[in-house]
Amino acid sequence: MPTFYHWLTIWAGPGPVFIEGKKEVGDKEIGECPQGAELALWQSVLDTPCLFTCQTVQALDDMLQALVMDGMNPNMLILQHFLEIILPWSLLSDKVHEQMRALGTISRLLRFICNFPELSHMEEFSMSGKLMSIFGLFCMGCNHEISIEASEALHYLFKILVLQRSVKQKTETILKDLQKHFRGAWLTSLQDLTLFFKKYLTPEERADMIMVSMEAMTNTSRHDISAASKMLKMILKYTIPEIGKVPEIIQYIYYHMNSITETTAQKTIKKILYLLSQYYTDEVILTLLKIEDQSQKGVCRPWEILASFPKGYETIMDYLLQRLTPHQRSKDQEPSHRTEISPLIATRAIHELLLEPSRRMEVQSFFSSLFMALLFQISFLVVEVDTEISQDQQHIAEWVDPISSTVEALKTLMRSSGYGDYVSSIQRHGGWWLLVNPERHYDGVTVLARSLVINNCWHNRPLFSSIIRFLQDPDCKNHLTALVFLTELLQCPDVAASVDDFTTRILANWFKSEEPAIVKPLLQMLEVFAKHENMVRRLRILQPYVLNCCYSSNSDIVLETLLVLKNLLRHLTWWHSSSFLIQLSFTLAPFFEEVKAPLGEWTRECGVGGGGAQGPDRSCFPTHACLLSQVSEHLRLAAFEIYGSLLAKVKKRGLVFPLKHQILNLLVPLVLHLRDVNTDVALICRSALCHTAAVLGWSKLKAVFAEKDVWNILGALLEQETNKALWFLKQCVALFKSPQVPIRWAAVWFAGQIIQTLDLEEIDEIEEAYTALRHMQRDSDPMVSCLTTQTFYILEAKKKLLLAKPPTSCFCRRRPQRHYF
Repeated sequence: MPTFYHWLTIWAGPGPVFIEGKKEVGDKEIGECPQGAELALWQSVLDTPCLFTCQTVQALDDMLQALVMDGMNPNMLILQHFLEIILPWSLLSDKVHEQMRALGTISRLLRFICNFPELSHMEEFSMSGKLMSIFGLFCMGCNHEISIEASEALHYLFKILVLQRSVKQKTETILKDLQKHFRGAWLTSLQDLTLFFKKYLTPEERADMIMVSMEAMTNTSRHDISAASKMLKMILKYTIPEIGKVPEIIQYIYYHMNSITETTAQKTIKKILYLLSQYYTDEVILTLLKIEDQSQKGVCRPWEILASFPKGYETIMDYLLQRLTPHQRSKDQEPSHRTEISPLIATRAIHELLLEPSRRMEVQSFFSSLFMALLFQISFLVVEVDTEISQDQQHIAEWVDPISSTVEALKTLMRSSGYGDYVSSIQRHGGWWLLVNPERHYDGVTVLARSLVINNCWHNRPLFSSIIRFLQDPDCKNHLTALVFLTELLQCPDVAASVDDFTTRILANWFKSEEPAIVKPLLQMLEVFAKHENMVRRLRILQPYVLNCCYSSNSDIVLETLLVLKNLLRHLTWWHSSSFLIQLSFTLAPFFEEVKAPLGEWTRECGVGGGGAQGPDRSCFPTHACLLSQVSEHLRLAAFEIYGSLLAKVKKRGLVFPLKHQILNLLVPLVLHLRDVNTDVALICRSALCHTAAVLGWSKLKAVFAEKDVWNILGALLEQETNKALWFLKQCVALFKSPQVPIRWAAVWFAGQIIQTLDLEEIDEIEEAYTALRHMQRDSDPMVSCLTTQTFYILEAKKKLLLAKPPTSCFCRRRPQRHYF
């Protein structure tokens, strides 16, 4: 057999042939390694038009096979080096015989490698995807001979992958099935290719296969374009497996989309972009935004392509919405991507997609969720002032203000949904400026919601449903924004009509919060509930939560609750709200006197319990006492106003036992507060007394209540309702602790009048009242203590007369039964 250099001399020819590195044949030196010389020889062989004998071809194959060996096993890195030189002859040459020789050489080299169960550096061999794509395209070529050679090469490549990457127990079965398709039709090869693409290639190799096929679609040959399109459609027909190098694929599509003019190829490229955006949304979005930031827009319209698929558009939007609202992400959903976009990048991508006019109908389906998500994102950026930007988005955020870009996205959403007039209306009312102002942000939220209500926005009910779903999570962020927005949204008749028990219970759970900022919008919702017939029926669910706010340790919440209740009563009727009004009457009594702030609140304000050895800051005591007095006075006045309005709604025929008991229980306090230092309270009490007399059917006392002073009223009351003397006495004793001197004075006086009407047996039953009255002798006010002392003298004298009086006959008329509740 001729030596290696003999073959080199024969086939090198007179001219130089260049190969990689320092390898030249002919007039120049061969190179430093035998592989270089062998490859140079092989290149010359390809370029020779004459026919070769089988011995010649076999000799060349033997040399390549010997060179590819590394010890006892083939070295796949050496094979890769050979293929990088041989493949261009099959791709770039326009001569059929050169292409056939190249493909035949590769096929026989792969067949040789199939005989070895173990291969060196197989993990580092990275050309499987490229080879599979190239061979697949040649299988569908118009030249039958080339197609046969490519089919054989593809078959041996499949065999290598099966031997090296399949489960050993299944290898034999797979090889038998594969052998059945040897030299089969191109459709059979394509079906096998689809299987191997999904099962035996790595993600990076799959990406190489897609890239080679896309490059083929930029050729001028219509047949090559068609073959590449068919291959891509086949391998991506069903589910798409994991694919690597996604940014590279997206960049290629972006920069070469305009050079692909064939209709089928354009559709295929768009389909690839669509599929990648479905499975690798994060990487696709990041790559597109990065490209647009680094180059001029207009090179390609990727957002238009993404928007051209209706279902895909919705899927992408839904995915971006999840990125915008991480709290709504399903717990079962595991991250399957290497990178994740931030809410800011998601916002920008949403903005780009919304600018595409082709999907206006689809925007309607997710308007409410997207609207609230963008609003929550604005609240997060404005209120929490979290401007930390991750490294993943620094290249985007360098020139983008997060707040303004999110607001613009919200405006674009409204315009694309047909609400451009609303955007202008909000602008006229300063809503957009308020929305980005940290101190007035929630005023901006109110203006935004009010605009939707005033203009009777069609999406009001979907927005309402979105908010309720959001509020179901007790740990959700931006709940204050949701509650403020909902307060205004409930003004819409359609929204009010959709409120049910389930919705009301969700709102009721938020009353458990002790934050005044959260409770305030909830309390404001009560007035809205009272204005609509459908929601009035739901007040029964909120009643216990609202009344419980009256006992909050936060004085701001208590005051806000009473003020809301005061306004609420204007809209309530006895027919719909009798139960609530009865419970309310029992809640108000503690507020008729001056309310002291909770100790914890007082100590926090003044620093008690802190400050080290210096103790609390006593300089704040007078100021704090003044503030407490103002708050207490507002609470007292609101409580009396509420009670007066409540009595005005009660009718005699609707008077039931619990309410009647409470009305009688508050009778003496109303009378004594006619001497209240606050003249407004006194006026309210007189009006309330008149309503009380009307409800109880006390026609004579009604005139007395309306015109007479405290002393005449108390006398007339005791004279007419003698059987309730002990009950009245108990009410007087409770008022001994009143901070107002005139009320304590009147309470002591009336207590004395009542005790004088009692007999010895009844006097023995009121030891507690006697003890309390005796304590009043040490009252801080001299007028009260003096009156108490005088009262005791009178009572002692009365008691002596009763003791000196002989017992009456058993046949005498029995004394009236006293009531002591």
